[in-house]
Amino acid sequence: MAKGSNKLEWCIVRLGQDMNWWVEEISDPITWDLDGLGIIDPRQVSYILDLLDPMREYGLKDHFVEEALFKFKIDKDLGNGRIRLTRIYDAILESEDPLFVLPDVIDDEKGPYADFLDHATKVRVKMLNDLIDFKKQLTEEELEDEIREEQQCHFLEGKAIHPFKEVTDILEYVPEGFELDLDEEVAAEAKEISEDDVISSEIPDLEEDETLEEDDTMRWEEDEEDEDSDEEDEDGEDLDEEEDAEEDEEEVKKPARKR
Repeated sequence: MAKGSNKLEWCIVRLGQDMNWWVEEISDPITWDLDGLGIIDPRQVSYILDLLDPMREYGLKDHFVEEALFKFKIDKDLGNGRIRLTRIYDAILESEDPLFVLPDVIDDEKGPYADFLDHATKVRVKMLNDLIDFKKQLTEEELEDEIREEQQCHFLEGKAIHPFKEVTDILEYVPEGFELDLDEEVAAEAKEISEDDVISSEIPDLEEDETLEEDDTMRWEEDEEDEDSDEEDEDGEDLDEEEDAEEDEEEVKKPARKR
């Protein structure tokens, strides 16, 4: 299917138990097979771009990234962990908006997404060979064989491989027994985004008249709590004053002791 085709206009996605997003319905069901069709969410996109950034020094071509992915933005929240996305044509590397991206897997072996994975593998191997002192140069075949073995285990268990894992398996790959020093920020995010962590992005409020930022909301909640605590303190002070006044009155009413 050509990139300019109008058949792919929208899709409905759901949040799975694995905390990844999966396509549930699509505007072009004839072309697309929905069985195990995953979509990469904005937070995952940001992480992938961070991993790709240092690879440009080793020959990464941005057009492989752009051509491999269909871009979507959030249209509406359908509730129950489901949202509707509409397709846009912004460049993923230039967009400032949070984007969902759907890999072009119409042709698994010869399509743009397959080309991107092959290109990423080639550049990753070149990068590792430059940064790590191997006794013998790492080859693309060695990387592919190791990843393919793990994928086969998932297939045998009947598990669909999400595209986020498929991409990061390549971009994070380091041979066993070796370490690669990553950029501090990327390393921190890699630690944060783990298989057990929630790697789905938060669905923003879609109401046009509600554009409040999360930080502001949190501050307001804190202010309300402070006000409540101030009121409690004032009430406590008033009670203390009343109690003191009552004790003074009782002292006045008591008769003086006779000597």
